[in-house]
Amino acid sequence: EATVGIMLLEAARAHAVVVGEDLGTVEDWVRDYLRDRGILGTSVLWFERNGSDFRPPEQYREMCMAAVNTHDLPPTLGFLRAVHLEVQDRLGILPQPLEEAKNTLYDDIAKLVEQLRNMGLLENDYPTESELILALHRFIGKTRAKLSVVSLVDAVGDLRMQNQPGTNNEYPNWRIPLSDSLGRSVKVEELEYYVGVGEICEAMRELVNPQLPEDSKS
Repeated sequence: EATVGIMLLEAARAHAVVVGEDLGTVEDWVRDYLRDRGILGTSVLWFERNGSDFRPPEQYREMCMAAVNTHDLPPTLGFLRAVHLEVQDRLGILPQPLEEAKNTLYDDIAKLVEQLRNMGLLENDYPTESELILALHRFIGKTRAKLSVVSLVDAVGDLRMQNQPGTNNEYPNWRIPLSDSLGRSVKVEELEYYVGVGEICEAMRELVNPQLPEDSKS
Protein backbone atom coordinates (compact mmCIF):
# COMPACT_ATOMS: atom_id res chain seq x y z
CA GLU A 1 0.00 0.00 0.00
CA ALA A 2 2.84 2.37 0.83
CA THR A 3 4.61 1.66 -2.48
CA VAL A 4 1.44 2.20 -4.51
CA GLY A 5 0.62 5.34 -2.54
CA ILE A 6 4.04 6.86 -3.28
CA MET A 7 3.77 5.90 -6.95
CA LEU A 8 0.34 7.51 -7.28
CA LEU A 9 1.54 10.66 -5.54
CA GLU A 10 4.44 11.01 -7.97
CA ALA A 11 2.15 10.20 -10.92
CA ALA A 12 -0.24 12.95 -9.83
CA ARG A 13 2.63 15.41 -9.58
CA ALA A 14 3.82 14.46 -13.07
CA HIS A 15 0.29 14.35 -14.56
CA ALA A 16 1.05 10.76 -15.59
CA VAL A 17 -1.09 7.70 -16.13
CA VAL A 18 -0.03 4.52 -14.34
CA VAL A 19 -0.49 1.16 -16.05
CA GLY A 20 0.03 -2.10 -14.19
CA GLU A 21 1.41 -5.06 -16.11
CA ASP A 22 -1.04 -7.44 -14.45
CA LEU A 23 -0.48 -10.39 -16.75
CA GLY A 24 0.78 -13.93 -16.19
CA THR A 25 0.70 -15.14 -12.61
CA VAL A 26 -0.78 -12.03 -10.99
CA GLU A 27 -3.59 -13.03 -8.60
CA ASP A 28 -7.10 -11.67 -9.06
CA TRP A 29 -7.01 -9.57 -5.88
CA VAL A 30 -4.07 -7.59 -7.29
CA ARG A 31 -6.15 -6.52 -10.28
CA ASP A 32 -9.01 -5.51 -7.98
CA TYR A 33 -6.64 -3.48 -5.81
CA LEU A 34 -5.08 -1.69 -8.77
CA ARG A 35 -8.51 -0.86 -10.17
CA ASP A 36 -9.71 0.50 -6.84
CA ARG A 37 -6.66 2.76 -6.63
CA GLY A 38 -7.21 4.11 -10.16
CA ILE A 39 -4.39 2.16 -11.82
CA LEU A 40 -5.05 0.74 -15.27
CA GLY A 41 -4.45 -2.94 -15.92
CA THR A 42 -3.17 -4.45 -19.16
CA SER A 43 -5.48 -6.40 -21.47
CA VAL A 44 -3.83 -8.07 -24.47
CA LEU A 45 -6.11 -9.38 -27.21
CA TRP A 46 -4.43 -12.80 -27.46
CA PHE A 47 -4.87 -13.43 -23.72
CA GLU A 48 -8.45 -12.18 -23.37
CA ARG A 49 -10.43 -15.42 -23.57
CA ASN A 50 -13.68 -17.02 -22.52
CA GLY A 51 -12.46 -20.58 -22.49
CA SER A 52 -11.04 -21.17 -25.97
CA ASP A 53 -12.95 -18.25 -27.52
CA PHE A 54 -11.74 -14.67 -27.74
CA ARG A 55 -13.50 -12.24 -25.44
CA PRO A 56 -15.70 -9.75 -27.38
CA PRO A 57 -14.85 -6.03 -27.05
CA GLU A 58 -17.83 -5.24 -24.80
CA GLN A 59 -16.53 -7.69 -22.19
CA TYR A 60 -13.17 -5.97 -21.78
CA ARG A 61 -12.72 -4.15 -18.48
CA GLU A 62 -12.81 -0.37 -18.60
CA MET A 63 -9.88 0.24 -16.28
CA CYS A 64 -7.18 -1.08 -18.57
CA MET A 65 -4.80 -0.39 -21.40
CA ALA A 66 -5.94 -2.55 -24.32
CA ALA A 67 -3.44 -3.72 -26.93
CA VAL A 68 -2.95 -6.30 -29.65
CA ASN A 69 0.53 -7.03 -28.29
CA THR A 70 3.19 -5.82 -25.85
CA HIS A 71 6.98 -5.60 -25.71
CA ASP A 72 7.16 -9.23 -24.54
CA LEU A 73 5.15 -10.55 -27.49
CA PRO A 74 6.03 -10.89 -31.16
CA PRO A 75 4.91 -8.21 -33.62
CA THR A 76 1.50 -9.08 -35.02
CA LEU A 77 2.83 -9.80 -38.52
CA GLY A 78 5.46 -12.13 -37.05
CA PHE A 79 2.77 -13.73 -34.92
CA LEU A 80 0.53 -14.38 -37.91
CA ARG A 81 3.47 -15.98 -39.73
CA ALA A 82 4.50 -18.05 -36.67
CA VAL A 83 7.99 -16.51 -36.73
CA HIS A 84 8.14 -16.58 -32.93
CA LEU A 85 7.41 -20.30 -32.83
CA GLU A 86 10.22 -21.01 -35.27
CA VAL A 87 12.61 -18.93 -33.15
CA GLN A 88 11.57 -20.69 -29.95
CA ASP A 89 11.92 -24.08 -31.62
CA ARG A 90 15.40 -23.18 -32.84
CA LEU A 91 16.36 -22.06 -29.31
CA GLY A 92 15.00 -25.27 -27.80
CA ILE A 93 12.44 -23.52 -25.57
CA LEU A 94 9.23 -24.38 -27.43
CA PRO A 95 7.28 -26.67 -25.05
CA GLN A 96 5.68 -28.71 -27.84
CA PRO A 97 6.52 -29.90 -31.37
CA LEU A 98 6.73 -27.03 -33.86
CA GLU A 99 4.01 -28.28 -36.21
CA GLU A 100 1.64 -28.89 -33.31
CA ALA A 101 2.25 -25.37 -31.99
CA LYS A 102 1.67 -23.91 -35.46
CA ASN A 103 -1.59 -25.80 -35.90
CA THR A 104 -2.86 -24.45 -32.55
CA LEU A 105 -1.87 -20.92 -33.61
CA TYR A 106 -3.56 -21.21 -36.99
CA ASP A 107 -6.75 -22.52 -35.34
CA ASP A 108 -6.76 -19.44 -33.07
CA ILE A 109 -6.23 -17.12 -36.02
CA ALA A 110 -9.09 -18.78 -37.92
CA LYS A 111 -11.40 -18.28 -34.92
CA LEU A 112 -10.42 -14.65 -34.70
CA VAL A 113 -10.92 -14.05 -38.43
CA GLU A 114 -14.43 -15.47 -38.18
CA GLN A 115 -15.19 -13.28 -35.15
CA LEU A 116 -13.86 -10.15 -36.86
CA ARG A 117 -15.91 -10.93 -39.96
CA ASN A 118 -19.07 -11.43 -37.90
CA MET A 119 -18.44 -8.05 -36.27
CA GLY A 120 -18.16 -6.35 -39.66
CA LEU A 121 -14.47 -5.54 -39.12
CA LEU A 122 -13.38 -7.77 -42.00
CA GLU A 123 -15.11 -7.94 -45.38
CA ASN A 124 -13.06 -10.63 -47.10
CA ASP A 125 -13.20 -14.33 -46.31
CA TYR A 126 -9.48 -14.50 -46.95
CA PRO A 127 -8.08 -11.17 -45.75
CA THR A 128 -4.55 -10.03 -46.44
CA GLU A 129 -2.16 -9.76 -43.52
CA SER A 130 -2.48 -5.98 -43.63
CA GLU A 131 -6.28 -6.12 -43.57
CA LEU A 132 -6.21 -8.51 -40.63
CA ILE A 133 -3.80 -6.36 -38.62
CA LEU A 134 -5.98 -3.28 -39.17
CA ALA A 135 -9.07 -5.25 -38.15
CA LEU A 136 -7.37 -6.41 -34.95
CA HIS A 137 -6.67 -2.81 -34.00
CA ARG A 138 -10.22 -1.77 -34.84
CA PHE A 139 -11.30 -4.58 -32.51
CA ILE A 140 -9.19 -3.07 -29.71
CA GLY A 141 -10.63 0.35 -30.52
CA LYS A 142 -14.13 -0.98 -29.88
CA THR A 143 -13.38 -2.14 -26.32
CA ARG A 144 -14.37 -0.21 -23.18
CA ALA A 145 -10.72 0.32 -22.25
CA LYS A 146 -9.81 3.82 -21.11
CA LEU A 147 -6.54 3.56 -23.03
CA SER A 148 -5.78 1.81 -26.31
CA VAL A 149 -2.30 1.58 -27.77
CA VAL A 150 -0.55 0.71 -31.03
CA SER A 151 2.92 -0.80 -31.24
CA LEU A 152 5.32 0.74 -33.75
CA VAL A 153 6.33 -2.77 -34.80
CA ASP A 154 2.78 -3.39 -36.01
CA ALA A 155 2.63 -0.07 -37.83
CA VAL A 156 5.75 -0.75 -39.92
CA GLY A 157 5.32 -4.51 -40.36
CA ASP A 158 8.21 -5.71 -38.21
CA LEU A 159 8.60 -9.47 -37.79
CA ARG A 160 11.13 -9.96 -35.01
CA MET A 161 10.24 -9.68 -31.33
CA GLN A 162 12.24 -7.28 -29.21
CA ASN A 163 12.32 -9.64 -26.25
CA GLN A 164 12.21 -13.42 -26.02
CA PRO A 165 11.34 -14.35 -22.41
CA GLY A 166 13.34 -17.27 -21.07
CA THR A 167 16.58 -16.28 -22.80
CA ASN A 168 19.71 -14.40 -21.86
CA ASN A 169 22.49 -14.49 -24.44
CA GLU A 170 20.65 -16.93 -26.69
CA TYR A 171 18.62 -14.12 -28.25
CA PRO A 172 19.56 -10.44 -28.88
CA ASN A 173 16.98 -9.02 -26.46
CA TRP A 174 16.47 -5.23 -26.69
CA ARG A 175 19.15 -4.95 -29.38
CA ILE A 176 16.97 -5.32 -32.46
CA PRO A 177 16.40 -2.12 -34.48
CA LEU A 178 12.89 -1.30 -35.65
CA SER A 179 12.52 -2.80 -39.12
CA ASP A 180 9.90 -3.25 -41.81
CA SER A 181 8.64 -6.58 -43.16
CA LEU A 182 11.66 -6.85 -45.47
CA GLY A 183 14.12 -6.43 -42.61
CA ARG A 184 15.11 -2.86 -43.50
CA SER A 185 15.78 -0.63 -40.50
CA VAL A 186 13.25 2.17 -39.98
CA LYS A 187 14.36 5.51 -38.55
CA VAL A 188 12.05 7.68 -36.49
CA GLU A 189 12.25 10.37 -39.15
CA GLU A 190 10.88 7.92 -41.73
CA LEU A 191 7.79 6.85 -39.79
CA GLU A 192 5.48 9.47 -41.29
CA TYR A 193 6.17 8.10 -44.77
CA TYR A 194 5.10 4.53 -43.99
CA VAL A 195 1.58 3.86 -45.24
CA GLY A 196 0.93 1.40 -42.43
CA VAL A 197 1.55 4.02 -39.75
CA GLY A 198 -1.18 6.30 -41.06
CA GLU A 199 -3.59 3.43 -41.72
CA ILE A 200 -3.28 1.87 -38.28
CA CYS A 201 -3.58 5.21 -36.48
CA GLU A 202 -6.63 6.17 -38.52
CA ALA A 203 -8.25 2.80 -37.83
CA MET A 204 -7.87 3.39 -34.09
CA ARG A 205 -9.01 7.03 -34.22
CA GLU A 206 -12.21 6.15 -36.07
CA LEU A 207 -13.41 3.92 -33.25
CA VAL A 208 -11.89 5.48 -30.16
CA ASN A 209 -13.14 9.01 -30.89
CA PRO A 210 -15.98 8.64 -33.42
CA GLN A 211 -17.64 11.84 -32.19
CA LEU A 212 -14.70 14.11 -32.97
CA PRO A 213 -14.76 16.32 -36.07
CA GLU A 214 -12.28 15.44 -38.78
CA ASP A 215 -10.03 18.46 -38.16
CA SER A 216 -9.47 17.42 -34.53
CA LYS A 217 -8.37 13.84 -35.24
CA SER A 218 -4.65 14.54 -35.25
